[in-house]
Amino acid sequence: MIANLRLAVVALVLLLTTLALLPVQLAAIACRWRLAAFLPFLWQRVARSVAGIRVHVVGTPVRERPLFLLSNHQSWSDITVLGSVLPLSFIAKSEVKSWPIFGWLAILQRTVFVERAARGATGRQTDAIASRLNAGDVMVLFAEGTTSDGNEVLPFKTALVGAAQAALKDSDEEAVLVQPVAIAYTHANGVPLGRAGRPLCAWPGDVTLGPHLKRFLKEGAIDVTVAFGEPIRVSATSNRKIVARDCEVAVRRMLAASLAGNRQAPIA
Repeated sequence: MIANLRLAVVALVLLLTTLALLPVQLAAIACRWRLAAFLPFLWQRVARSVAGIRVHVVGTPVRERPLFLLSNHQSWSDITVLGSVLPLSFIAKSEVKSWPIFGWLAILQRTVFVERAARGATGRQTDAIASRLNAGDVMVLFAEGTTSDGNEVLPFKTALVGAAQAALKDSDEEAVLVQPVAIAYTHANGVPLGRAGRPLCAWPGDVTLGPHLKRFLKEGAIDVTVAFGEPIRVSATSNRKIVARDCEVAVRRMLAASLAGNRQAPIA
């Protein structure tokens, strides 16, 4: 009964928040106001709070721009976790655009949609990401290309990492900063999740979204650590495969440290 009441409260708060911010965000996107980058951040902060997600930040997001974040990916909740730490936009597979509710929210988050299987479209897609980087937007790439089980990091894909170099073509900048980010779900209601318990938060493979979403929200208190690594300066002569590999190594190391208990006080 309490769990179902909690779900109702979460749904109501997010609905009211969305209705309040929607017209302003649509206008901000249409007019290209910088406010369009901040309102999704505000929405995600509300979502994080009402969902009971406590975010612990290790390290610091780079202030310099252009900034391209390469992160591991475990769950739909990664969007709220990262999106509540700083204003940013995501790169997502094109199918997400057609998902009920989530697709609309992704559009309002100013997501760049890509077709990962369309190899011939890579150049066009990297240019679209590069344009956003040059406009000052922080872009997030879930470099594994899919979600993991939360206990490990899958190999990073390299194709879209080239967007960092593409951003230099139409910019006066000498380099783009690429920063590795590791997301680790560590506790539920104060109890360590452990390897067997981490599927509560992770959403890998063919797990059905609806039941997973309900089970996650019913918990009421999830701790997640977001670790920011040392940024890599990517120039026109950098090798994107080496950059992706170095970020993957850093994310693996930070994930292992977070799961072992290296975290700081929550930011909210």
